[in-house]
Amino acid sequence: MISPQFHIPYLLPTVLLAVALAFKLPTSVRTWRDPEVRAITLMLFWATACLVILVPVNIDLINRVTGVPNLAAPFAYTFLTAFCATSLTMIMRWREEPSARRRRRIRLIYAIYTGIVAAIWVTFVVGDAPTPRIYDFDTYYATTPWIRELVLLYVVAHLVSCLVAAAMLWKWFPEIENRWLRSSVICLQLGFATGLVFDATKLTAVTARWAGADLDELSTVAAPPFALAEAVLVAVGFIAPQIGPFLQRWTRDQRDHRRLRPLWRAVRPLGPGAADARIGPFAPVDLRLLQRRQRIHDALRILAPYYDTALYQRAHRAAAKEHPDPKARAVAGAVALQSAIGACRDSTPLTAGARPSRVGPEISDQIDAISQALHHPRLVHSVHRLATSTESVTSDV
Repeated sequence: MISPQFHIPYLLPTVLLAVALAFKLPTSVRTWRDPEVRAITLMLFWATACLVILVPVNIDLINRVTGVPNLAAPFAYTFLTAFCATSLTMIMRWREEPSARRRRRIRLIYAIYTGIVAAIWVTFVVGDAPTPRIYDFDTYYATTPWIRELVLLYVVAHLVSCLVAAAMLWKWFPEIENRWLRSSVICLQLGFATGLVFDATKLTAVTARWAGADLDELSTVAAPPFALAEAVLVAVGFIAPQIGPFLQRWTRDQRDHRRLRPLWRAVRPLGPGAADARIGPFAPVDLRLLQRRQRIHDALRILAPYYDTALYQRAHRAAAKEHPDPKARAVAGAVALQSAIGACRDSTPLTAGARPSRVGPEISDQIDAISQALHHPRLVHSVHRLATSTESVTSDV
């Protein structure tokens, strides 16, 4: 009987790896000839496939569909071994510049682990494992000729890869300056450390069987969480240097796009710009941000005949009495732009002598801050009132 609670721990890491693979896939298709991109994609695929197969319900399904008891075991161990090989080669690609020596070492690793995969299948075919075991294949057949060697092959191969990877990362870490890469290496170190715990628990349970003892729970209960944690940490570690900067840029662009919304809404009634194009709400945020900035700068050109520099200066002096200079400039810009937009709607440009050829840098270079000031209409209105009252006093004098 397959217990449902055994499926739950596999769900989150499997979904996370599948999402990471889906995120990486479009880039992989476009740049498949890049060895590093190809290696990361394959590593994510091996890890995802391994976890999918190891879900107890899928082990049972493979056994029933193929009619071959325990066929899921060599499949899962094949993907795990391929994951180990790709992880080692990825670290080498990161640490070392391209060279003939690096290529030889990478080929040697692939050759060794390909041999281990072949040995896993040979031992499975030669060995005798007639009773399907969903949860305790490793310990149940720990004393069975050839199947015993199969289990040792994958555990030792995994153990060696974790040790070698951890050693390479430990030596490399002091040389790393990029913060995303440092975070990545920390994740990888944690991942390989949990992998070593997985190997230790598995080997302890298997050797206990050889000694006639029963420590199967180390293999069936204690070890799987460490394997799941390793898969996620290592996968995250390898994709962090790429997805991290992307998410950082996306967050920054999303924030800037949102901040420009008040100013964009204020100038939108002025009509489309010369290069205005329809971009849907699901377009990349950097493209939408570029269009929003372009739309605002097009509007500033339209507003040039209506822009009152003197009003900006009076508003700046009024705002500077109660606010620091950066905020005072932003509020003054908001006051001057609102006035120009109103004049544009009323078709009342400044007189020829006072008409500027373009909106000055005090506006064009401060559109983000001015847009933020428009979030506070009461403040802008108050400064506008002070600026216009100052104008009246000056005129009277």
